[in-house]
Amino acid sequence: MPRYRPIHASNFERSGVWSRLDEEQREAIQVVAQVLPFRSNEYVVEQLIDWRRVPDDPMFQLTFGQPGMLDEADYLQMRDLWRNRAEAAVVRRAADAIRRRLNPQPGGQVESNVPRLEGRSLPGLQHKYRQTVLFFPAKGQTCHAYCTYCFRWAQFVDLPDMRFAAPQSDDLVAYLEAHPEVTDVLITGGDPLIMSSAVLRRYLEPLLSDRLAHVRNIRLGTKSLAFWPQRFVSDGDADDLLRLCDEVVARGRHLAVMAHYSHPLELSTPVARRAVQRLRQSGAEVRLQAPVVRHVNDDSAVWAELWSTAVALGIVPYYLFVERDTGPKRYFEMPLARAFEICRHARRQVSGLARSARGPVMSAHPGKVRILGIEEVAGERVFVLDFLQARDDAWVGRPFFARFDADATWFDELQPAFGEERFFFQAGPGAGLRIRALPPILATSI
Repeated sequence: MPRYRPIHASNFERSGVWSRLDEEQREAIQVVAQVLPFRSNEYVVEQLIDWRRVPDDPMFQLTFGQPGMLDEADYLQMRDLWRNRAEAAVVRRAADAIRRRLNPQPGGQVESNVPRLEGRSLPGLQHKYRQTVLFFPAKGQTCHAYCTYCFRWAQFVDLPDMRFAAPQSDDLVAYLEAHPEVTDVLITGGDPLIMSSAVLRRYLEPLLSDRLAHVRNIRLGTKSLAFWPQRFVSDGDADDLLRLCDEVVARGRHLAVMAHYSHPLELSTPVARRAVQRLRQSGAEVRLQAPVVRHVNDDSAVWAELWSTAVALGIVPYYLFVERDTGPKRYFEMPLARAFEICRHARRQVSGLARSARGPVMSAHPGKVRILGIEEVAGERVFVLDFLQARDDAWVGRPFFARFDADATWFDELQPAFGEERFFFQAGPGAGLRIRALPPILATSI
């Protein structure tokens, strides 16, 4: 039975990876790891990375730090501290200063998403969209390996004031009892499937009570299917985990495993495919989502292969995200126009079953903003956008327009089209009252 063996900054020099890298690559990984979290494992290293292609291999880029993930001045500062073997406290102060400039909690997660109950805030919960509550169990705030693009990197470093973590589910249950409009609970992290089945059961069973019958959908956000599929196949409690999934479904709840697959390589091994098969046999549905990022999957053919392979395995393509405005965003980001073209061309290469993937989608402060198209409207080149989810349900599905900007990489860089001062959902006189009618041709295409 394969054992899980992590690779991280403290044992990196003793791992088999060390001898496969040149001196410059070794140093870069160690330097970047002083700021951004680094963790991999032997499965990723031995079965997913093609070492003949390093450093350009997409799975290497996905899991190992690169110098460009930090601004040049920050990298040089941390490199000098590393080379001079500076005291740990000095390194930590420098790293924390850099981290806090990297927008560790984007989209108003701290200021706008943390709910309150009986006058107190509830740590470890987020409630942004009316129907869905996010829950961050304290014991699930790590992962089998870390994606270098991860927008939740702040969960894994020593920034306690920036971390979401709930020690138990009591607050979650009480909040759900007080909010019957909530139909979905997303258990996320980190990765909740890093936890043992017994611990996961303690979080899930309260959600199955008759008092919470309005909670019809339970989601598990995980990268385990990609980075440690043995969790579902050969781990000591793999069968217990699948029995728990079966029980959730038998109790009348829809169990959706929100699987983060960034590249078709993650679905290429026999154990990865077996993990999906076993999970689906439990009655759970598997959905696929990931951001499009440079160096990893910025190619429409990669996405077409990923979606087609997923469908063949019974996985539902769900979201193609735009990389969020946090952490090493500059290294991974690309213009929104480029992200749209990658998504559009990928969709053209697959059958209708794989076209369930929605995107490109930005999880911005007001909601999940989708790029519907790039069009010429009333003599102006524009992005056509809408909300798939929003802080106000009335905004969902209402197309709106932003001036085309070939360099924009995130929603807050866009400006309203047609001389408008604000988008319809932004605060101000008459906000939410005006929305331009779609030209007939564009309305038909949408």
